[in-house]
Amino acid sequence: MPCLPSCSVRCWCCSSLSTLVRCTTLISRKKGDRTVKKWAFLTVVCLLMCLFGGCSYQSDTVTLNVFNWGEYIDDEILDVNALFEQETGIKINYKTYESNESMYTLLESGAAEYDVVIPSDYMIGKMINEGMLAKLNFDNIPNYQYIDEVHKGLAYDPMNEYSVPYTWGTVGIFYNKKYVDEADLAQGWDILWNEKYKGKIYMFDNARDSFAIALKKLGYSMNTTDPAHWQAAYRALAEQKPLVQGYFMDQVFQKMTNEEGWLAPYYSGDGANMITGDDGNENIGYFVPHQGTNQFVDAMCVLATTKHQREAEMYINFMCRTDVATANAEYICYSTPHTEALEQLDPEVSGDPMFYPPQTILDNTEVFITLPEETNKLQKDLWIRLKCLRERPSWWPFPS
Repeated sequence: MPCLPSCSVRCWCCSSLSTLVRCTTLISRKKGDRTVKKWAFLTVVCLLMCLFGGCSYQSDTVTLNVFNWGEYIDDEILDVNALFEQETGIKINYKTYESNESMYTLLESGAAEYDVVIPSDYMIGKMINEGMLAKLNFDNIPNYQYIDEVHKGLAYDPMNEYSVPYTWGTVGIFYNKKYVDEADLAQGWDILWNEKYKGKIYMFDNARDSFAIALKKLGYSMNTTDPAHWQAAYRALAEQKPLVQGYFMDQVFQKMTNEEGWLAPYYSGDGANMITGDDGNENIGYFVPHQGTNQFVDAMCVLATTKHQREAEMYINFMCRTDVATANAEYICYSTPHTEALEQLDPEVSGDPMFYPPQTILDNTEVFITLPEETNKLQKDLWIRLKCLRERPSWWPFPS
């Protein structure tokens, strides 16, 4: 007897049904009893009803679990995930995170299983080193050809085996033109230590970005492994802490647009939300400090634990399709590495130095590299120490 239509493979319940039908037929032939035939028929009908419902869990439908940054995909212009579901029949379970560190902690703990994830450069390198990412089959990602060569072969994935660039950008300072003296912008990162703006300054709520700012302020590389440089950066952040209203990630949007704070280092792509978005504030400006800054790349990866690698690669290829990449670039406003999508953008966007800065600025940027484990441990310890630090009276005689 063939398997039921609702089953993806021949299952035990269908085999049992086949056996029951054969037995029932044999009984009715031997007995010739109308009552026996009646009960045999009812038994088969009841079993069929149970089986058709009970076998549905073996459906061929695949669900992809996608983990991405918040506000980092178009859900209005094309509604990207809905379009993928419509075109492929693959379901998308989409969740978001606020930082690379929170994403990593969740995945490393095994508390949740995902298929596709979109970390930043240095975190990709860390996850590769720890065996958390799968090598990609680029035969399933032909649209990779549209990714600009300048964003390939970077230090975190030098052989282009584990990742496909999704967006890029720079880190700068958003400021409120009503309250911040334009002349003070010449201070660069030091403006975040200016007593004039005490209580109106925000900082990143993650160690790598906050320490990078302090390191650049002091004239060091943000990728330094010298413990003395990290200790100096800690002292600078400890000195700054009494001036800081709070350490935030996505919450900084509302706080800046509501003018609760006046200065906030953040990612360039979020400028559109803060300045020209529906709840934006046109008094907000953006600049890149002269001491240099971080140029970041966020890239699409497949986790090594996935059970659906081919479907995950289909999703990445879909995200690299020109119409989809263009819609994402227009909606989230982060810089796109997709050559054809860039050509499709409004010239006012592609020509805006906040999103596509001139080469003079890019030449003064650093891309995060994956730090050695001992440096990561030092960074983590210093960050915990900083977050636990309380403001001391001016007369306090002991070092923090």
